[in-house]
Amino acid sequence: MAPELTLAAPTEVGSYFISNYPPFSQWQPEFVDEIHKVLQSPPKTDAPLGLYLHIPFCRKRCKFCYFRVYTDQNAKAIDRYVLGLAKENELLSHLAGVTGRKLKFVYFGGGTPSYLSAKQLRLLRDRLHASVSWDDAEEVTFECEPGTLSLEKVQTLKDIGITRVSLGVENFNDVILEENGRAHLSPEIFRAYDWIRRVGFPQVNIDLIAGMVGETDENWKNCIEQARKLDPDNITIYQMELPHNTLISREMKQTGMASPVASWATKRRWVDEAFESLADSGYQVSSAQELVKNRGEDRFVYRDSVWRGADLLATGVASFGHFQGVHYQNLDQMEDYLKTLEDGRLPIHRAMVVTPHQRLIRELVLQMKEGQIRGEPFRQKFGVNIFEEFSTPLQNQQAAGYLTTEGDEVRLTRKGLLQVDSLLTEYFEPEHRAVRYT
Repeated sequence: MAPELTLAAPTEVGSYFISNYPPFSQWQPEFVDEIHKVLQSPPKTDAPLGLYLHIPFCRKRCKFCYFRVYTDQNAKAIDRYVLGLAKENELLSHLAGVTGRKLKFVYFGGGTPSYLSAKQLRLLRDRLHASVSWDDAEEVTFECEPGTLSLEKVQTLKDIGITRVSLGVENFNDVILEENGRAHLSPEIFRAYDWIRRVGFPQVNIDLIAGMVGETDENWKNCIEQARKLDPDNITIYQMELPHNTLISREMKQTGMASPVASWATKRRWVDEAFESLADSGYQVSSAQELVKNRGEDRFVYRDSVWRGADLLATGVASFGHFQGVHYQNLDQMEDYLKTLEDGRLPIHRAMVVTPHQRLIRELVLQMKEGQIRGEPFRQKFGVNIFEEFSTPLQNQQAAGYLTTEGDEVRLTRKGLLQVDSLLTEYFEPEHRAVRYT
């Protein structure tokens, strides 16, 4: 269940960011046969196909990180993982639901994909291309941690077909970076960014986090100014949250200490200030988290496709995917994941069959994070009038000043956009509104 976010609500332990529906806590091992069935059946829709590759290695574990990551891994362990990832993609490529379909988008996420050496990246590309190719994909995104990059590695990213680089800046203040457990410092940000621009990619994104431990008004303004000077194509700004398995959350639960993270009202104000300031430099808001220099050209194909029901093959330890109406997640322990693949089996751990109504809700709430939706695409795809189906939450949220409805369009106000994730559970089916999200 998402925390209740009143105006002055502190950032307590819990999941706030909505990235899927039904909630992850509802996915179960007993439904694994269902994902195997659809993977082995010819595709029933013309949904685009994407691929997510989880690279779970990091130099350090950030104190706010809630992903499955591994630190201090040697070359032998990484090579074994690369072979496992290649084996998983090979197994998938032979299934009826996948064979012959081209990838529209690919996303290398982490962890830290750029933890791999240039040699390991080339090996990964060569191993994967034996069964799956992204040569014709519209977008291939690769997440980078600044301190793991070199000019050679950045050039390697270009050589293996990366089209969108996402640099995990998070903050420009070294004290704050260290306090939050980040592995890099600010000089590495500027050096890495220079290499990325020198090599040249169609799109470059940087990530920032509003509300890291130690953040101040003055420092946040400086962060936005530094981001403006870098002038990336896209800027993603997250609001710091504290899911249950972060280091900060564990310390809070064990010691009873108060939350060290700014209140939700303060974080929303900081993001709003960033939106306003960056608008002066030509940036446009494309979602609650993202700004782009050119909405016509700077598309985030991964996001746009996943939020509209694309099939997403999840590969790598603990990865989440969605295929032909079934959600699924891989085994979340490295040794279990690798041994299963070495036995010649897909490492799927749990799944959930999504009903047509749940698919409708999923796409509605995710697209609301873009700040506006129209009714016609939902009528065409689902045969549902969203203004009738969701009349109660729409009316409630319009009365509260979070959105407006006019004609066939729902448009979130700035107030609504800045806290959109807290609004979305009202559109969930009743049995999912009070359950733990993750």
